[in-house]
Amino acid sequence: MIVSPVCEMLGITYPVFQGGMAWISDGRLAAAVSEAGGLGIISAMNAEAGYLKEQIRLARSLTSRPFGVNIMLMSPHADSVAQAVIEEGVPVVTTGAGSPAKYMAAWKEAGIRVIPVVASVASAKMAERSGADALIAEGQESGGHIGELTTMAIVPQVCDAVQIPVLAAGGIADGRGMAAALMLGACGVQMGTRFLVAKECGVHQNYKDMVLRASDISTVTTGRRFGGNTCRCIKNKFSRNFLHVEYEPTTTAEDVADLGVGALRRAAVEGDTAGGCFLAGQISGMVKEEMTAADIIHEVCTDCETLLGRSKSWVK
Repeated sequence: MIVSPVCEMLGITYPVFQGGMAWISDGRLAAAVSEAGGLGIISAMNAEAGYLKEQIRLARSLTSRPFGVNIMLMSPHADSVAQAVIEEGVPVVTTGAGSPAKYMAAWKEAGIRVIPVVASVASAKMAERSGADALIAEGQESGGHIGELTTMAIVPQVCDAVQIPVLAAGGIADGRGMAAALMLGACGVQMGTRFLVAKECGVHQNYKDMVLRASDISTVTTGRRFGGNTCRCIKNKFSRNFLHVEYEPTTTAEDVADLGVGALRRAAVEGDTAGGCFLAGQISGMVKEEMTAADIIHEVCTDCETLLGRSKSWVK
């Protein structure tokens, strides 16, 4: 059994978080991951507080284990969602797309553990100063919005820069990835793409199939030209058109922002393989089978323990 400070902090069995993926990470998936001993996370995405409360209550009806909520701080509903997690007694909040400092005092007073996702050392230090309980250092191998650094580069640098626990995210799908993350100094991992194909995940089957059919070179990044909105997604007609328009001489930053409106919903809810944006990580090519959340966690952690045990043979 891997003993991790984050497990003791949150009351979970395995140091494995399920990423908060918009239109994908709902109460049912989060409950399945938490019930299996990890930390399931509901995505608040851009929805209003009413939607989030429904998903929190759904998760609570399916598990008595701790689970969390991911709040995208750029959401127009961030204020009401930040209050909703207090009202609903959510034990853990992860954040992205901004600094959680504005809400930190209220969350801490409510006893909520706050774990921001960071993509740089500067962001990590700022989050620690604001009162974060732990951090998720995410490399650009991940699906969705990404930074510039790889997981191999960002994780050890963040671990060296802060005193609070750090989890690794980006490019992790199996026991090898988890073992590597622990050797880099992390005390756990967050996985998104791997849980996207969990049997309990309600995303459209076309989305799952896109991941299951992917190879090592099936993803691409869009939005780099103007910065601040870079995303990794699976190559398809939508992403090819996006890149074409993005680099047209007359295209503006506003034009690029408009290109992605509604595209993720078309992928996750409608299964539009041509017009949808299928956010997924570079490890998509490693994911070849739908499994239950429990089987995913068991396989990853068991393989990680085996690998770490064998590592002694390298030291003479």
